[in-house]
Amino acid sequence: HHLRDPQPMTSAGMNYVVLGLAFVFEAAVWFFAVKEFRRVKGRHGFLDAVKYSKDPSLFVVLFEDTAALLGLAVALLGIYLADVHQVWWADGGASIVIGLILAGTAAWLAYETKSLLIGEAASAGEVQGIRDMADVVDGVEHVNEVLTMHMGPDFVLVNISVDFANDVLAGDVEDAIAQLDSAIKQRYPVVKRVFVEIESR
Repeated sequence: HHLRDPQPMTSAGMNYVVLGLAFVFEAAVWFFAVKEFRRVKGRHGFLDAVKYSKDPSLFVVLFEDTAALLGLAVALLGIYLADVHQVWWADGGASIVIGLILAGTAAWLAYETKSLLIGEAASAGEVQGIRDMADVVDGVEHVNEVLTMHMGPDFVLVNISVDFANDVLAGDVEDAIAQLDSAIKQRYPVVKRVFVEIESR
């Protein structure tokens, strides 16, 4: 409606005040979000930190605040164009752009976090490390499979299928599994539960 039948801007001064204050407050929150994200991302770049992070709360707040700042900036620009340059459709156009910014941000965050929602596996390096540890356990002839799943940012579930030699005693198997469980959790603190299945290859 505002694009097809634009109307002159009214009460522009109040709009400037409200949006200006909102921008200042949002910028302050954004500053602290960036500061915290820089602290936890370590040596990774921003996009890599988002890709490899297992805790969405670390970056969701930052990108939501970024989208909010962009939306406020677009709203201010739309009001300015309508108020100063009499581009009456700019206010309605700004609303559409803001909607696209929010929709794009939501879609991108959903894409980045969907793997955690459906259960993301541990990194390839961690899976290979666990496989190597299981492979050198006394009595293990073959590691059939290593399955992992993130249950939370700091909670990884591990399921290992191994084939023990036929002459290994049951008591020795129990000891070997207990040692493997302890070694994996010590090397990878995020691993909280380890299940070992004894199956032929």
